[in-house]
Amino acid sequence: MIDDKKLKEVESRVKQYLKEGVITTKGKKEFVDFFLKNARDSLESAKVLYDLSVDKEKQGVMGLTDFNGLLWVVNASYYSMFYMARALLESEGIKIRSDLSIHARTFDALVYFFYLNGRLQKRIIEYLAEAEEESADLLGMQKANELIKEYFFEKDKRSSFTYDTSAVMIKTKAKTSVDRATKFNAEIGKIIKT
Repeated sequence: MIDDKKLKEVESRVKQYLKEGVITTKGKKEFVDFFLKNARDSLESAKVLYDLSVDKEKQGVMGLTDFNGLLWVVNASYYSMFYMARALLESEGIKIRSDLSIHARTFDALVYFFYLNGRLQKRIIEYLAEAEEESADLLGMQKANELIKEYFFEKDKRSSFTYDTSAVMIKTKAKTSVDRATKFNAEIGKIIKT
C-alpha cells in the first residue's frame, strides 16, 4: 500500500509544508491529553456501537430493534486512529495548521516523522491509511444503498438479498476496523509514553 513512490511524495509534501509553515516542529506539547482522550472516546464508541449492532439481546434491553451502527463503527475506529496520530505528533511538538486537509496532512506528518526514521513499522502506518479509505468507501456505499433501497422498495426479495450481503460485508469491515484501531492505538500509545 505504501510504496517507495508514495513515500517520496509524502516526503516532498512535508518538506514543502515545513517550508510554508503549514507544519511546525518546535511547538508546545499542549494538546496531547486532548487528542488521547478523543482517541480513547472514539475507540470506546466504536466498540459499544459494534457490540450493540451485533447483539440482539442488548438491542432489546435498550429498546432498539434491528439497530445497525456498523457504518459508524468504521468511522469511530478511524477517528480514534486519527486522534491517536495527532496525539503522537503533538507529543513531539509537531503542529499542523488545520485549515485545509488535516487528515491527509496528519498522515503525511506521521509517515515523515515516525515511519521514515524507523520509529513506526510500515504496518502501523498502513492501518491508518486503510481505515481512512474504508471509512470513506462505506460512507459512499451507505448513500448509494439508501438510493437503491428507495428505488427498489417494491422488490423485497431482491433488496433483502442485496442488503443482507452488504450487511455481512459491513459487519466484517466494522470488526476489522475496531481490531485495527485497537492495535494502532496501543502501538502509538507505547511511543507516546516513552
